[in-house]
Amino acid sequence: MKYTIEAAQKSTIKVTMTFDKKEWDEANQKAYEQTRGKYFVNGFRKGKAPKHVIELNYGKGVFYEDALNNLFSDHYYDILEKEKDNYTVVGQPELSVEDISENGAVLVAAAPVKPDVKLGEYKGINIQKVEYNVKDEDVEAELKRLQERNSRLVEVTDRAAENGDTATIDFSGSVNGEKFEGGTSENYPLVLGSGSFIPGFEEQVVGMKVGEEKDVNVKFPEDYQAENLRGKDAVFAVKLHKIEKKELPEISDEFIKDAAGAESVDAYKKETRERLEKQAKEKGDAETENNIVKAITEKAEVEIPEAMIDNQVDIMVRNAEYRLGMQYGGMKLADYLKYMGSNMDDFRKGYRAQAEETVKSQLVIDKIIREENIKAEDAEIDAKLEEFAKSANKTLEEYKKDVDDSQREYIANDIVINKLFDFLKANNVMTAENAPAKKPAAKKTAAKKADEKAEEAPAKKPAAKKAAAKKADEKAEGAPAKKPAAKKPAAKKTTAKKAEEKAE
Repeated sequence: MKYTIEAAQKSTIKVTMTFDKKEWDEANQKAYEQTRGKYFVNGFRKGKAPKHVIELNYGKGVFYEDALNNLFSDHYYDILEKEKDNYTVVGQPELSVEDISENGAVLVAAAPVKPDVKLGEYKGINIQKVEYNVKDEDVEAELKRLQERNSRLVEVTDRAAENGDTATIDFSGSVNGEKFEGGTSENYPLVLGSGSFIPGFEEQVVGMKVGEEKDVNVKFPEDYQAENLRGKDAVFAVKLHKIEKKELPEISDEFIKDAAGAESVDAYKKETRERLEKQAKEKGDAETENNIVKAITEKAEVEIPEAMIDNQVDIMVRNAEYRLGMQYGGMKLADYLKYMGSNMDDFRKGYRAQAEETVKSQLVIDKIIREENIKAEDAEIDAKLEEFAKSANKTLEEYKKDVDDSQREYIANDIVINKLFDFLKANNVMTAENAPAKKPAAKKTAAKKADEKAEEAPAKKPAAKKAAAKKADEKAEGAPAKKPAAKKPAAKKTTAKKAEEKAE
């Protein structure tokens, strides 16, 4: 077999494999031996008909498809391995038959490859360095949250319901006098002022007394999840059974010891400030690194194959489904999309721009690493391993016995990325500013909403923004709540029809 490789358009290569008569005959013989059992010929038991008899009955090119697939599988990946220093294939190939006859065959594989990057300026750029400052109010807010977590509900009988109370209610909703599915519940604990029900509902429960019954008149939002209720006027018959108010514990050294394990209130505040300052630094560093990546990526030029973008979208979709499942007890992405009135095609489209940006930034970072020859030295890897060994109360040699090549490579990559950002920070003009106020959010796609429904794990460098998690707590379904190592591919079988047409 002889092959040639040439660069094609849109970051692809064209691999042309030429098979002589001997190789082609052997491939057809192998295909015959593999598939003869599926052909029926009069006068022969199934699987016993000679090759030339099957060809007479089914056509000369009957074995061409399987022969081509075998040749592809036997040679294509070996070629990629030989050429790995020149090309990195990033997707499945498109196959075509350039020539085919009894004397041989020419098979062409057009495959997307990792593109080269034309770097713009990546040194001497003005880049915003983000810093977050921890204030006394932040520490006090943490103390307040500790109180809230340790609060208890106390029943109230001598007054009407107020915002902040938990009101246990029955409700039954109807539109035009007709009850609708999911609009009824009993003994539902509703936190007044939480905004968990549609606008106007909780406000009308405020002021009710235990035992009181009342009709609550509301209008469903135009974007309500149930299409049959959107924009409709509704009446909910509500009965209030119980009122409970939140009682916060008194802040004292004894409470702090019990609730947080700190020695005193002052000690807790000190530990909390240190924790918040560490988090603030990590957040500022992550956003600074995002600013660096964004600045240098905007100045670079690269032609990204569709396969790389599609692969990144696949990763993002899998991550979203994993996070939804973890956060919401095995919730399936298909169920979420149905709930949101969306579909997988639109969901994937919602990730496309982000995926393209991610792939481009990865390619740019990789190019700079190679341009600047940034590497992880063995001594640096061992130093990191020694840190882990000390944490595990082991010697370095003991610890290294359990470290395989993939773990060592992971540590090396982490070192390289850290060195890269140290280099970029040192070689650009970092202007320190307070973190900017958040801009109003644009209309979200289903993909973005899915990320918000499930909290993301901390991102690796370059850091990605963390999505805010919105926790749903609907005890009654339909309650008037707000919107809530890969296998090698076989050659495509379209080649067979072309092969047979050429063999006619």
